[in-house]
Amino acid sequence: MGVRKKQMAERLKAEKQKIAFAKLNNCPTSPRKMRLVADLVRGAEVEKALAILRFSPKEASRRLEKLLLSAIANWQAKNEEVNIEEVELFVKEITVDSGRMLKRLRPAPQGRAHRIRKRSNHVTLVLGSNNNTQS
Repeated sequence: MGVRKKQMAERLKAEKQKIAFAKLNNCPTSPRKMRLVADLVRGAEVEKALAILRFSPKEASRRLEKLLLSAIANWQAKNEEVNIEEVELFVKEITVDSGRMLKRLRPAPQGRAHRIRKRSNHVTLVLGSNNNTQS
């Protein structure tokens, strides 16, 4: 391996050490409802985001709270030697994409049928750290 290639690989490895992510696939909530809650925590610090999700009355906030806790655990698994209180973790990015749609038929008047679309979504949450004093 060349010197430049090795330096680039080490730099990329150090950058990946600072972030952690978690994914939630096929969550049975419509993406529109999930985005309402995701917009509340985008860019917020982890402690503040957990407080927002814990006291939010929406059903989607319970799922996002578990996802955020999973991302924190993933970050701790990557950085075992670093104390989580010293590092300022924040929600770097959170994306909500539409997932699989279940199509059902509901009876309607006069022998007709209406299509019901039961939507689901995929959520990707990325945590970043502000602290540059990692070794």
